[in-house]
Amino acid sequence: MTLYEKWISTGYDKEGRSIKRVWDAYMPLEQKIYERMLSEKDPHIKGTVAELAEHFNMSCEQIVGFLDGIKDAADDGTKLPDLEEADEKTKIELTVDFTRLYKKMVEYKAEHLYGLSEWDNVFTKEERKEMYNEQKMSGTVVREDKKIGRNEPCPCGSGKKYKQCCLQ
Repeated sequence: MTLYEKWISTGYDKEGRSIKRVWDAYMPLEQKIYERMLSEKDPHIKGTVAELAEHFNMSCEQIVGFLDGIKDAADDGTKLPDLEEADEKTKIELTVDFTRLYKKMVEYKAEHLYGLSEWDNVFTKEERKEMYNEQKMSGTVVREDKKIGRNEPCPCGSGKKYKQCCLQ
């Protein structure tokens, strides 16, 4: 069983639901990594899976889970190895795009992460507010369809007025 498979089987039950005790132990460790990255303004994560696990005081399975979660925030030049096949010796070189990271945290509703005070080292409050609103609006769908008036012909093609046909 790969590290990724171990992580998934540890963190989720057979129905795909999160196992609370596992996530309760993981989330403070994850938060510490983000606090450290942001306070140091260091977007680079580099080393083998085993080295990163030791450096961040996590298990190898947890660090693979962390990397799987942060990979969408990588800058465009980052080429991560297939995490589903990673082992302790797999080399990781990841550069995080802080703007993407912040927006992903907003997208996933991870307030405990996008609300960290360490973001003050990276972005101003105004920049964060703008990114927050931009991310929230990115999921908003605006309908462009023209509203059909009650007395207009029904769009179904019946020849009747809309109010006497499909509006009922």
